[in-house]
Amino acid sequence: MNLLLPKTFFFVAILFVTLEASGQNYKPQLKTDHIAIVVADLPASAQFYSEILGLNEITNQTKKPNIRWFTFADGVELHLINRSKEGIQLIKDVHLALAVNDFDAFVNMLREKKVNFENWPGEANSTNSRPDGVKQVYIQDPDGYWIEINDAERL
Repeated sequence: MNLLLPKTFFFVAILFVTLEASGQNYKPQLKTDHIAIVVADLPASAQFYSEILGLNEITNQTKKPNIRWFTFADGVELHLINRSKEGIQLIKDVHLALAVNDFDAFVNMLREKKVNFENWPGEANSTNSRPDGVKQVYIQDPDGYWIEINDAERL
C-alpha cells in the first residue's frame, strides 16, 4: 500500500502540470457572430440599415416582434432590439467600422440620399484618411450610433 501512494501522487502531479501548461498555451480563435444594438424606432432603424448600408434582413430566430435581424456581406449579423436607450452614451470614439467595396460610390450615394456625413475631425460633407492611409467617413444611424465607413481592403 505504501508503494502505491507515491506512484499515485507522482501520476497526479504529472497530470496537474500537463493540464496547467496546456491552459497557459490556449489562445482562443474568435470570429464575430453578431452585433446587437438597442434602437428607439425599429422601423426607421431597419430602413436605414437596409437602404443606406445595404444589409439584407434575415429571419429573426427569436420571433420577438421588437427584434429584427440583418446580415453583412461577410455573414456577421446585426440584431436591432427595440427598447429604451436610457443610459447609452453615444460618442464618435465608440463606433462600428465597416469597409465598403467602392468608397467613392458610397459617398456619392450618401450625397444623393441627403444622408449627413462627416470626417473624423467633424467637418460636414468631408472625408479624410486615417494614419494608415485608409479613407474614411462617419455617419450616424437614426439612433445616433456612429458608423465609420472606410475603404480598407479586407473584403
